[in-house]
Amino acid sequence: MSNENTNQPLKSIYDNLSLFHQHALDAEKEYASDLQAIPEKWRDSARNLVHYLALRRHDIRPLQVQLSYLGLSSLGRLEAHVLAGIESVLFALKRMADVPLDTTPDPPEPVDFTEGDQSLIEHTNLLLGSPNSERVVRIMVTMPSEAAEDYTLVRKLMEAGMDVMRINSAHDDEQAWKKMVQHARRAEKETKRSCRILFDLCGPKLRTGALEPRMAVVHFQPKRDERGMIITPAFVWIGNSPPPDQDKPISATIPVNDHLVKAFQPGDIVQFTDIPGRSREILILKQDTGGAWGEAMQSVYLEPGHPLQLVRNEKVIATGSVGYLPSPTSFIRLSVGETLDVIPGNELGRSAKKGPDGSIVESAQIPCTLPQVFTDVKPGDPILFDDGKFSGTVQEASAQGLKVIIDRTPPRGGKLRSDKGINLPQTKFSLPSLALDDLDNLDFAAEHVDLIGLSFVSQPADLFQLHEELRKRGKSELGIILKIENRIAFENLPQLLMAGLREPPFGVMVARGDLGVEIGFERLAEVQEQILWLCEAAHIPVIWATQVLESLAKKGMPSRAEVTDAAMSGRAECVMLNKGPFVLQTVEFLTQILFRMRDHHHKKTPMLRKLKVSEGRFRKFKS
Repeated sequence: MSNENTNQPLKSIYDNLSLFHQHALDAEKEYASDLQAIPEKWRDSARNLVHYLALRRHDIRPLQVQLSYLGLSSLGRLEAHVLAGIESVLFALKRMADVPLDTTPDPPEPVDFTEGDQSLIEHTNLLLGSPNSERVVRIMVTMPSEAAEDYTLVRKLMEAGMDVMRINSAHDDEQAWKKMVQHARRAEKETKRSCRILFDLCGPKLRTGALEPRMAVVHFQPKRDERGMIITPAFVWIGNSPPPDQDKPISATIPVNDHLVKAFQPGDIVQFTDIPGRSREILILKQDTGGAWGEAMQSVYLEPGHPLQLVRNEKVIATGSVGYLPSPTSFIRLSVGETLDVIPGNELGRSAKKGPDGSIVESAQIPCTLPQVFTDVKPGDPILFDDGKFSGTVQEASAQGLKVIIDRTPPRGGKLRSDKGINLPQTKFSLPSLALDDLDNLDFAAEHVDLIGLSFVSQPADLFQLHEELRKRGKSELGIILKIENRIAFENLPQLLMAGLREPPFGVMVARGDLGVEIGFERLAEVQEQILWLCEAAHIPVIWATQVLESLAKKGMPSRAEVTDAAMSGRAECVMLNKGPFVLQTVEFLTQILFRMRDHHHKKTPMLRKLKVSEGRFRKFKS
């Protein structure tokens, strides 16, 4: 084969790659003012981010295929050192060519391979503290309320591997937060481990408001077989105090008057007419402290104030009534095609009102905790409720509320309750990311913690506002975690990274709960990858968050998918665990996973550690 024929495909690849290289350099001019605003120490990281953004404006898949055929595929791992990665491939192409290829002019000194990786390590240490062990991926744990009273829990979490304590300002109060901080500082000294403390601000979280209370009713019935025959009577507690410990499951608890309790004797019968107007009775089996145990052989419905009479030997010896019953959790029932009115928070929500023929006379309504967002919503905007379990489209929008047509619910309809999230993924809000409560809580945070979590950030102005508030409190050195939890934040991530580099240290949390709802769960894995890439290009640490090993933390047993997710989380610089009864075991489990995976993967790079499974000899099997 002639030199000319051999050199031609290499020259085409070389020319394309040189063009990408030049575009990366040209992008510095485009971002010149942004780069100038960044401290010199961090400017190379910003330059590398700009180079990466310029490269990813192109579809480089065809080029990647060509390079892989030549054994040159390093473009897939150049996030932390873009120009150095491109130049290494250009150099290799020159050496492979049969004749010299054109050379490019020497560019400004790029971030080289070592510097890029080292910058990410240094920025992570600055934000999250130096690693406490050979495990470089930190573990963050959300504090349960018990952490305010139980020092031992905090110490055990730290000994198990917790590197960052997360305090969620949506729960507990300042007194509890202060105790959590004190426990963390004490545990640091006793365990000789460092632990940063993150205080997570709530931000302008949209939630469903209060609903009309449901009627308090107690219902119980015996257990029957498939033929309707009674297998087990309903076992109930009738008294004026909570039931004593009992191995046998209780069907219901009925509060009654004191004088009725004093009159109970085994063999007595409590007689009454229940809510549907049926004659019913409960047989008293035995007395106990504060009441008596009884059994019923029929289905019963009772409500507070319902009259009762105690019968002994067919003679009424005492009368009384059903006492206070707690109202059950309220909800509104929704089905596809129904209209839902989202209203200001000064009214209670309720289900739709129906006429005698079952047709809807008045639409269901539910209040919103931030009615000021109504002015930003436009007809046609999608809206989601309760982590996406319900969705619809806004038909009408005004300051008085939104009219929504429901287009998705759980099968056969569903129940929407209060204090559930509302997402408007395509609506651009004018609300600041710092709510009034956040500003009050920031006074506590500035005095006691190391890191501030900025929730529902959407644009650089949100970050600049937090910087200003921290300066007012003399705490501009505190680290900031940008929580990427909505579509707007993801789409503005490059601008947010450039803004954060102005006043480091800072990091990014991939808040996969709300983010998955906003962008669609089918896109979550893809978007998560892009966030990791962009942050690595800016040498900014990432926190992998939301439902990591959730089943293990809450129920004591992980799912297989969660274990795989936890293994993948090692590509971030920190992994966040939520609270749960088994959170201590979860920290220990995650620590083992991260230790095992560190020798197999670093970011996107397989490390190719020696595999023990490869040492076995092939065995011959009989055919």
